[in-house]
Amino acid sequence: MKKFIYLFLLIISAGFAFGQNLKISVDKTTVGENERFQVYFSFEGGSLNDISNFRAPQVQGMRVLSGPNQSTNMQIINGRVSSSITYSYVVVAPQKGVFEIGEASIDYQGKTYKSKPIKIQVVQGSSPNNPNSNTGGMATDDLEKNVFIRAIPSKNSVYVGEQVTVEYKLYTKLNISSPKISKLPTYNGFWVEQLDGSRNLNFNIEMYNGERYRVATIERVALFPTKSGDLDVTRYELEVPVVQRRRSNSRDLFDDFFNDSFFGRSETIEFTAKSNKLNIKVKPLPTLGQPESFNGVVGNFKFNSSIDKNEVEVNEPVTLKINISGTGNIKLLELPEPKLPPGFEVYDPKSTESITRVNTIQGTKQIEYLIVPRLPGEKFIPPFEFSYFDPQSNKYFTFSTDKYSINVKPGTGVDYSQGTTGFSKEDVKLLNQDIRYIKTSNYELRKTTDNALLGLWFWLSLILPSAGLFGFILFKKRHDKISGNLQLSKFKKAEKAAKNRLKSAKKELDAGKKQAFYDEISNALNGYLEDKLNIKRSEFSIDKALVLLNLAGVDAELSDRVKNVFDKCEFARFAPKVDDLQAEAEFYNNTVDVIVKLENELSKKRK
Repeated sequence: MKKFIYLFLLIISAGFAFGQNLKISVDKTTVGENERFQVYFSFEGGSLNDISNFRAPQVQGMRVLSGPNQSTNMQIINGRVSSSITYSYVVVAPQKGVFEIGEASIDYQGKTYKSKPIKIQVVQGSSPNNPNSNTGGMATDDLEKNVFIRAIPSKNSVYVGEQVTVEYKLYTKLNISSPKISKLPTYNGFWVEQLDGSRNLNFNIEMYNGERYRVATIERVALFPTKSGDLDVTRYELEVPVVQRRRSNSRDLFDDFFNDSFFGRSETIEFTAKSNKLNIKVKPLPTLGQPESFNGVVGNFKFNSSIDKNEVEVNEPVTLKINISGTGNIKLLELPEPKLPPGFEVYDPKSTESITRVNTIQGTKQIEYLIVPRLPGEKFIPPFEFSYFDPQSNKYFTFSTDKYSINVKPGTGVDYSQGTTGFSKEDVKLLNQDIRYIKTSNYELRKTTDNALLGLWFWLSLILPSAGLFGFILFKKRHDKISGNLQLSKFKKAEKAAKNRLKSAKKELDAGKKQAFYDEISNALNGYLEDKLNIKRSEFSIDKALVLLNLAGVDAELSDRVKNVFDKCEFARFAPKVDDLQAEAEFYNNTVDVIVKLENELSKKRK
């Protein structure tokens, strides 16, 4: 009896195993050009935990719009558990012909099961906007009306250097999941500053053209035009997954009820939402009433200066501070340089800035000059001016500093009788006398050997000064070349500056500050390309950098890696806040590798 039971169970389990396979099905095998259709891969097994590693098929001549979208089903009949899993795709065929969907495979209890290939015939007669195509009953035109982006400028006409704020909003009436950036706008002719805002999409209800939408702000940027004329801003594009319920073709009322209710199967359609193009009219700054001290500053500012001491000793430093605060492009502000009288030594200034980016760009900028007097006496720093243009009042304004007086006392232990020449009074008197005669008396002359005149010290004293002079000349020429050529200086220092920024990025990563980490990575690569490719900060764009890299002969694959770094930094704004230190560490190492390889490529081309 036991043998009969064992044999019966073996036959049943063998029959069940034999019946398992990965089935492929489509909702239609003949479709029109650009018509969407569904492909399903279904597998039945005992437990979902035993099903793993689904491998998608090869799709020839067709494009996958969405998938895999996964759904599961589980039944318990007479104590026996049976489960099924289905992977679905939305596919479109762009041209006529016969195309094949290859085999897919899945693992179950240590075995691999494969589906059979299937042929799809594509015929003429359907359009991309066919309402009968499988987009959940909604045509592409309808999607564009229900999911779109608006680029909203604060002004359509501004002066050169005046801020115009552009807000990008996503409008939808449909159920969507997390969008991804597919194409960023190009801001040719603008200096761009990102405005602060939420890193997540927060939807609110708004009315637009008399209709109700769910609306979220994607991005806000401050644009500062750097030239006059009609300037265009290209479209902002997002890949938006639109989640829709899949309608049944069945005429059974019972089936329709369950398919259209919450029991129905949903599908995700990848839709590209695009913003409108922008055209900004930029007016040149008026020439009437323009001060001589004006150097292009536009906004609304306050200006002042100060010194920390009015009475010092020789060689005691004095600090001159210049401060400016207000609304405008603080980043590009150029402050006036003081004109100092002779007898002062000035060191390179130290610049600091604090900027807030909420609705308008505003903040403060400070420059400190360290001045060291070298001669005693009463010295004067003449007034200097700062001018700016206020677009609100359409006027120029000029600030002027006070005249600073500094009393420089003689320092202790210093002989100032030498004046500025370095000679004493006795030395100056001797200059008026002729060459004196050679006195020969009271001296004992003796003969010496020739070898003594040509000793080692003689040759060293002859060769070493010559070699030192030659080396000094070479060093001086190179130093003058670098100092006199700002472009070459930036080219030389670009890698060092990038390394310092990358160190800052590593600190932010170690501190767990994800957004600050991506900002520092972007700034490092951005600044490196500006210096290496001699791109003005106000004219920098990733598209322009890629063109210049191509002209410089940089490998296309390396250029793609550069673009991927920028895209990743931008995508991080929309990524969910999940700590993935390993992925971010790999991204950091990848960025370092990109900059190192760029340095090698560009340095070779420079030579």
